[in-house]
Amino acid sequence: MTIPPRYDEIRSDFVRVATLAGFSIPLSDIEVQYFPAPHKQPSSLPPKRMAVYVFMFGDRCLKVGKAGPNCAARFCYQHYGSRAPSTLAKSLVKRQAEIEVSNLNALNVKEWILDNTTRVNFLIPSQYGAFALSLLEVFVQCRLQPEFEGFASQRANEAFVQH
Repeated sequence: MTIPPRYDEIRSDFVRVATLAGFSIPLSDIEVQYFPAPHKQPSSLPPKRMAVYVFMFGDRCLKVGKAGPNCAARFCYQHYGSRAPSTLAKSLVKRQAEIEVSNLNALNVKEWILDNTTRVNFLIPSQYGAFALSLLEVFVQCRLQPEFEGFASQRANEAFVQH
């Protein structure tokens, strides 16, 4: 499957950002996995890898998150359900009108996510550590402006956001 240019650009631009932050990560160490809607829920986080994952609904970014090497549950299944704190599923049920969707509830939201969202994973070796993972997450958030990220008061006013 061909990865859309937008995600390759994020990957290559992150290499420059990492250099500015004081560490070197070769482009070949950043794997981009692209799963267009409908997608399958991941079954595992690859060994010795960390991930920044993205849920897209059309051109709209809904959620960007991160999972360290010991956070397979966060990477694989928590966002598809309502049990864990701060999940995509909870945000969708609570704020579905904001993305012009209706009738989502705890019983059908997982299926909706699988059927209607594209999932993009940025994987890096765990040797780069937590700071590199956090930098990648924030960089992807800045690029894609997720709608269900943090509290409304923390999100940038649209007038100040450059696209």
